[in-house]
This record gives sequence, structure tokens and C-alpha cells, in this order.
Amino acid sequence: MRVLIPRGGSWGDDVAQRVTDAGFEPLILPLVQIEPADDQQQLQLMLGHLADGRFDWLIVTSQSTVRVLPRVPASVSVAAVGSVTAAALRERGVPVAFIPTKQSAAGLVDEWPIREGRVLWPHALDAKPTIASGLRQHGMQVSEVVAYKTVPAFSSGEELVAAVTDVIPVLDAEGLRQQQELQAASADAADGVLTAVEPAETPIDAVLITSGSVAKQVARLGLPADTRIIAMGEQTAEDCRRVGLRVAAIARQPSAAGLVEALEAAA
Repeated sequence: MRVLIPRGGSWGDDVAQRVTDAGFEPLILPLVQIEPADDQQQLQLMLGHLADGRFDWLIVTSQSTVRVLPRVPASVSVAAVGSVTAAALRERGVPVAFIPTKQSAAGLVDEWPIREGRVLWPHALDAKPTIASGLRQHGMQVSEVVAYKTVPAFSSGEELVAAVTDVIPVLDAEGLRQQQELQAASADAADGVLTAVEPAETPIDAVLITSGSVAKQVARLGLPADTRIIAMGEQTAEDCRRVGLRVAAIARQPSAAGLVEALEAAA
């Protein structure tokens, strides 16, 4: 079974190894890319206020936000939407005071520990208002700012489909050795013999979807109805359904391990 992993970098490599260990074949192809926020002046203004200690709480809902953060004063408590974001914060030396048990925007609002104070929430351009509206109902003073935007990695559906068709499977060392042996064996074979890397025979059987923006790009592929769609959490599953994708499984925890466990269950 071939599994499309729509994010690259160290996260994609980690997931690919887990998918391989589970006995499946991973294909890494980032479907979206992160770009800076259009209004950098407003972003830097709000981050300056954060560095000056003008907020009581900082809410971080993605690793992409972590990358733009300045020094966070000890007087500011930091909330992370989930364990993956919390780990990214700690790698930057930022202590995390609160992670909701239900690792989602709705879970963060439901479990929010206090009922007054000033909050800064830097987020993606297309972020849903769940956190801001929910915390305001709890009595918090919420300031928002766009920290980054998510854009498609491919300009057209045709370009996206072509990229998926041409992508070379990610193989471990043993898989690479076997592939090389097959290629060598096919060198003397008759014309038209299908080798291990022939893209025409590499359908996608499952996709690991990590966000609503990724779901939109997967929907552009026009995958068969029986393709297993694995969503990272209930919110992502809802986003998948909104764009017409049928969800086969939902990760219990929004992590690489959780996604692959859900994949194994669906398979």
C-alpha cells in the first residue's frame, strides 16, 4: 500500500520511516508551503509587544508560528494547542504552561484555565475564529495577528496530479538495494518491461492529511473513492469532509505516531 505524505522536512522523514516500519510504502510530496504574512509591520509590532511583556498569555497553534517568535519573557505564560507544537516551543527554549487534553482549538477553549488576562494569538491567515471567539467569551482580552500564510505548492490541479504521478517512492536502505537489483535485472530485459520505479503503476492507496489547507489540495487530485483518507484530529476530519473527502480514520493524537496508528487501523 502506497501512502502519500503531504509534508516534507524532518516531520515528513519521521512519518516516512514510521510508514515504512508499518510495512507500507511512503511517498513524500509537500502539497502546501508556508510564506510570510503580508503585513509584516503589524506582525513585528505585536511581537514587539510580546517581547516587552505586555501580554499575560501567548497561544501557539502551529510549528510555523514558533519559527517567527521573538524571545518570550518569563512573565508570559505559553499555551500550545498540542504536544507537537509544545515540543517545537521547548526546542526554542520556550517553557509551555498549558496543553489541552483534547489537542485541538476547541479543546483549548473548553479547558482554558483562567477567566481574565491579555492574550496574544499569532496564527495563519486562514485560521478559524474558534480560539479568539471562545476565549473572549471566557473574559480574556484577545489580540490576534497573522503570522504566516499557507499557499498551494502547485498552481494548478494538472500540475499537482503530474507531480504525484512522477514522485519517486521513499525507500529505506534495504528497499533501495532491492530497487537497484530490479533496475539492473531489467536492463537486459525486453522493451516495455515494468521496473520498480515505473510511475504508471504507482497508485496512491492512502493519504495522511494534517490540516484543512492540505485537505483542499488533496481534493484537487480527484483520487478514487476507496483511497484511505487519514486525518490528524477531528477538526482536520471535518475540513476533509467539507471538501468532499471521505475519512477512513482519525488519529487519536495529533502526532506522527497517531497518524500512522490510524493508518494501520484503516488498512
